[in-house]
Amino acid sequence: MIIHVVKSGESVYSIANLYGVPASEIIRENELSNPNQLSVGQALVITPAARTYTVQAGDTLYGIARRYGVTVNEILQRNPDITDPNQIYPGQEIIIPAAAQETYTVRAGDTLYGIARRYGVTVNEILAINPQITNPSQIYPGQVINIPVSGKTTIQVNGYIYPSSDLTVLNKTLPYLTYVSIFSYMVNGDGTLVSINDEPMIRAARNAGVAPLMVINNRRFNSDVASELLYSTQAQDRLIGNVLDIMGRKGYYGLNIDFEYVYPSDREAYNRFLAKISAALKQNGYIISSAVAPKYSANQQGILYEAHDYPVHGRLMDFVVIMTYEWGYRYGPPMAVSPIPQVKRVLDYAVTAIPRDKILMGMPDYGYDWTAGEFPAEHLSAQQAMNRAFDVQADIQYDPVAEAPFYKYYDAEGRLHTVWYNDARSWQAQLRLVDQYGILGVSIWTIVDYSPQLWLVLTSMYDVAKVL
Repeated sequence: MIIHVVKSGESVYSIANLYGVPASEIIRENELSNPNQLSVGQALVITPAARTYTVQAGDTLYGIARRYGVTVNEILQRNPDITDPNQIYPGQEIIIPAAAQETYTVRAGDTLYGIARRYGVTVNEILAINPQITNPSQIYPGQVINIPVSGKTTIQVNGYIYPSSDLTVLNKTLPYLTYVSIFSYMVNGDGTLVSINDEPMIRAARNAGVAPLMVINNRRFNSDVASELLYSTQAQDRLIGNVLDIMGRKGYYGLNIDFEYVYPSDREAYNRFLAKISAALKQNGYIISSAVAPKYSANQQGILYEAHDYPVHGRLMDFVVIMTYEWGYRYGPPMAVSPIPQVKRVLDYAVTAIPRDKILMGMPDYGYDWTAGEFPAEHLSAQQAMNRAFDVQADIQYDPVAEAPFYKYYDAEGRLHTVWYNDARSWQAQLRLVDQYGILGVSIWTIVDYSPQLWLVLTSMYDVAKVL
């Protein structure tokens, strides 16, 4: 996979020419509704096709593999007629599979040789998958280059969806998921639940080999509702009975608890409830998980954070979703939704309190358009944000610290707008943290909209585990 950032004067067709792939593939994979509408700074995912190579005198399979950034075994898998890797001959045609790749943004002082050493590859391997580099001595800060990589980790991927969401979008997304969490059953203070029409989602998930998870929340995150439930044994017993009944009748695989804005004074009561419901679920053969606020430390202040006791969740839950998003939010100043430095601060603490193999890092599949001096910001899907950039003729910029794209424009009334969203580059930056921290995987909020670049990047970096 290659991430190409559009430059002034480029078109889908010139970019396709550059990488030797059909323009139709770029259009299809990125779901470009109008291939003639590209913005400067827009990221496109390019999936290089396998190529045919004619063996030259003196060639070895090892040398050819290094030249193209692949392994000898990968070449042998694509060429079953080669029974002895030491016996290839001039004029023989062999298929070279596309190399696994990630991108690197050149910094001041970088050289291609230094970058190659950092990643344990050769300059020639880098040049082989970067046809746009015509002079290896001339690279510049901000330039995005592709680095060959080998080997993929298997991770778990959860996606949140609403019961009213488009089943067509869900079905496109299911191949990339371990779990789908259907959001959500609202819990009343007396332990009763507000019913939802979730059967179509459950059927679709199971048919695709994806585990459906029932989600419960404290009735639109009402603090008083949570408190009423947490101090009533009768209400908790009723809730657990209702949950087990629904899960059994409808075919759920497990439960996800998303209680937010629990009063800090109710922290221990919440912990006791988690222990009680966890024991009941596991006794009946279900998995149980929870969603927690993004904390930097154990004693972080605020109603969103204090009742979420990371060590307790880590001990009781099968996995924990950490909601590492919403730094940029509807009622706040324009900024990246998931700036990498903030996400890393949360993970730095999380891995000291929760087992790494129980952590799913939250990832946002959305952005916002803020109008100066007005709230709330407008919610945008990644595709909507990219299309809007073209409509308003804005050049897309990329913040190298937050690792996220953004742009500004003025509307017809002269009001300044700022848009932050996610693209292939920012998702790649977030996904790198999975290997960096050695965690279980990621959880996407939400999969209501289909973002092709997210799944192209994810599957280029990782294999997705299935539990059904």
